[in-house]
Amino acid sequence: MFYEPSKGHGLPHDPSKAIVAPRPIGWISSIGADGKLNLAPYSFFNALSSKPFLVWFSSGGEKDSSTFAAESREFVVNLVGRDLAEKMNRTAVDSPRGISEFDYAGLEAVPSRLVKPPRVAGVPAALECKVTDILLPKSLSGEDSGAVVVIGEVVGVYIDDDYLVDGMFDIVKAGNVSRLGYMEYAAIDHVFSMRRPRWEQD
Repeated sequence: MFYEPSKGHGLPHDPSKAIVAPRPIGWISSIGADGKLNLAPYSFFNALSSKPFLVWFSSGGEKDSSTFAAESREFVVNLVGRDLAEKMNRTAVDSPRGISEFDYAGLEAVPSRLVKPPRVAGVPAALECKVTDILLPKSLSGEDSGAVVVIGEVVGVYIDDDYLVDGMFDIVKAGNVSRLGYMEYAAIDHVFSMRRPRWEQD
């Protein structure tokens, strides 16, 4: 089949998120100007660069995560390990504004080192970020897409020592959880390596 997204797909469910998958989950903790905490998972999340270490997440409209990040200019990306997947899912609840998802999901907030938003206790890794840009992308027609893209530079990295093996972060042991399409998720349990080809060598 072939379809133009602007004209509809004719399928029971939108396949776009299943096609662009798996997507890492940025479990974003943030704090508002009034000190209220927010925790929410974003599958529209990824890294932009390593030097500087920039990451981004995209919110479908103005939600607490993007609003709080704009207010404090800080946020934390918590890595979702397999053992926290169910609690992560609870934090996706459409709770009233200002409600702490930490409390709702029975999670402990641990102070960060360099930013005000806390990290989630028990995560394999967390990225402490300071906001560098907030973008409001437009569609081809020039209209507001409704997305709010928050970009942050990672100023501090927490890694649970249990997940460092021979000096490397073990993503299989951590069980990194990613978002697939529809209601599906994936956890890493198999990894293989391939060397990137070099023109002069290959």
